Amino acid sequence: MKTKKCIKAFLILLILSPAFVSTSNGQQQQKPNIVWIMLEDWGYQLSCYGERGINTPNVDEVASKGIRFTSSFATAPVCSPSRSAMITGFHQNYIGANQHRTGKGSGFEKKPLPFGVKPITHLLEEAGYFTCFMESRKTDLNFTLDKPVYQGQDWNERAKGQPFYAQITFTGTHRRWKRDEQNPIDIKNVELPPYYPQTELAKRDWANGLEAMQVVDRQVGAVLDRLEKEGLSDNTIVFIIGDNGRCMPRGKQFLYDGGIQVPIIVRWPGRIESNQVTDDLVMTIDISKTILDIAGVKPKHALQGENLLDGSTKDRKYIFAARDKMDSTHDAMRAVRTRNFKLIHNLMPERAYCQYNNYKERSYPVLALMNVMNMKGKLRPEQALFMAPEKPEFELFDLKNDPWELHNLADDPKYKEVKKELLTALNNWREKEILDKGVTEEFRNGGWPATYPTKTLEEWEAILEKFKPWVYRKPGEQMKHPFYP
Repeated sequence: MKTKKCIKAFLILLILSPAFVSTSNGQQQQKPNIVWIMLEDWGYQLSCYGERGINTPNVDEVASKGIRFTSSFATAPVCSPSRSAMITGFHQNYIGANQHRTGKGSGFEKKPLPFGVKPITHLLEEAGYFTCFMESRKTDLNFTLDKPVYQGQDWNERAKGQPFYAQITFTGTHRRWKRDEQNPIDIKNVELPPYYPQTELAKRDWANGLEAMQVVDRQVGAVLDRLEKEGLSDNTIVFIIGDNGRCMPRGKQFLYDGGIQVPIIVRWPGRIESNQVTDDLVMTIDISKTILDIAGVKPKHALQGENLLDGSTKDRKYIFAARDKMDSTHDAMRAVRTRNFKLIHNLMPERAYCQYNNYKERSYPVLALMNVMNMKGKLRPEQALFMAPEKPEFELFDLKNDPWELHNLADDPKYKEVKKELLTALNNWREKEILDKGVTEEFRNGGWPATYPTKTLEEWEAILEKFKPWVYRKPGEQMKHPFYP
């Protein structure tokens, strides 16, 4: 597959007609349809990204006919802040949508969007698009609106000739994971990151997740087939992305690459050349800017992302991410990343990575496994790092030599200038771009109890035993989840 740093040049200029754009050669054509396919809780675990053991031919086909981004990141490591940022084009902290699971009784009530910000769906609607939300009905946005986010549930509800924007969210990669009866994956064919125990159970759990993605891949194929059958493919731009990283320990809810690295793949026949791969540093809020530019929409308030397709990201030096409350687990982290380095600022270093979180403890078999092994002294040093009772304030990683982010260089004198540069960039972003409110004492002392470890060895062993039948269930076997109804 050939690698390119630029995309085939094109210009889209807004003219008076709500349904047409003018191209650089002066010709008119109908505005493109936009299909945004969202993979829940999923990173680079796709065959087109080189993941071992998995087979995702439909996603791969989109990549082969368009462009695949290999340095692509979410702005938050969990769904609701990340999606709030994507649907508006602004970092979640800037719009006050950074606390995951806000709502009545949480202490963090949802509020209207500030600064006159609107969801891109409302802006597209004003520009003549029909907007719809298909498949999952979970919008998961941390703000209130005075009208629905979308106009309908399927693009077939639009007026004749009307361009459409369709967001299609597939939930199969969210935890529980349906095993693939058509193509089960042998654990001999999977490869785990070194920070996980290299046990049969951990590999089987990982393989189950890959199988769930294979099932979702066939759903992606059905969407592509429908576009083709309805004669829409040639004038439809398709995005495939993840909302946040994989739902595993050290992934979702954390600012390591496992938590924020997500696929971004774009196909647009006749506009984007095939088989392109770029390592431009890009963020999921860039998709919002790209979509509005394609539709010829200029919001009153300039978005914080860039256009993925016009070269704007080529010289980007930094991407940023933030994590705040996760359910009622209070913790706060900020991160800045370049191609070669990442700095994480843990604003609450006194709290353990694995302080109590109900969702993770009921959902992650490998978390139970790691707790048991840690209490028995059986974890390797690089695996035990995540089980520490507190965090360093700063974590600095040389990603070129340490892609798994295992060796913290924050106190290494040889990296003093690198740390200084990244911390300056991070603080400038926090103060000037997202108006970061940081951590109040009320927040620091709130939430679920921060005691660690959260359970005794015997309790963790009992939880692990309950997980085992679920992890080892056969494809197609009907079984109740041990911790969910």
